[in-house]
Amino acid sequence: MHGTTTASAKAKRSRKSFWLKQLHTWHWMSSAISLIGLLLFAITGFTLNHAAEIEATPASVERAALLPPPLLAQVKPDDAPDSKKPIPTPVAQWIEGQIKLDARGEAEWSADTVYLAKPRPGGDGWISIDRETGEVTSEVSSRGWVAYLNDLHKGRNSGTVWKWFIDIFVLACIIFTLTGLVLLWMHSKHRKSTWPLVFAGLAIPAALAVFFIH
Repeated sequence: MHGTTTASAKAKRSRKSFWLKQLHTWHWMSSAISLIGLLLFAITGFTLNHAAEIEATPASVERAALLPPPLLAQVKPDDAPDSKKPIPTPVAQWIEGQIKLDARGEAEWSADTVYLAKPRPGGDGWISIDRETGEVTSEVSSRGWVAYLNDLHKGRNSGTVWKWFIDIFVLACIIFTLTGLVLLWMHSKHRKSTWPLVFAGLAIPAALAVFFIH
């Protein structure tokens, strides 16, 4: 009987040791993956919270060019209603070579103008084509590195790849926090302040939201 009890205790310790090792592995791996992202999002959380106090001096670059007649013929006014469609590839390639700005994407076609918005993190941009004269004008503006990082935090105009990164980062953070919570539970018998601190982490922001946010 004693031998059976000892074997059962050993098996229980072995299972606990196995899961503890697994939790530690997943915890440190997810923390390693999310470390830089957490640092970035923490810093930009601060800069966003103090956006009104962090002044930025926008800088803009304007360029102009004139479409050659063969290309102008591809954007000449017609009777088609206003629409959204890409700039013809030869025209877009010529524009990119002249004004150094990506001319791909859905442009807004009206009776006299082709307008392509090119928003980006930390700034803005646009290309406009006069369909009658062929005059191409563009502007690229930048609000600085703080605005750039703030927009990355919000995922504003950051593209599909950055959206994927945020999704992967969120998954890593969820694994990091959940494994951390289970590790807290497994060690809580020897750390009496564990659950009061966890509760405080919930109660403090909840109380602030209830009493100070209206």
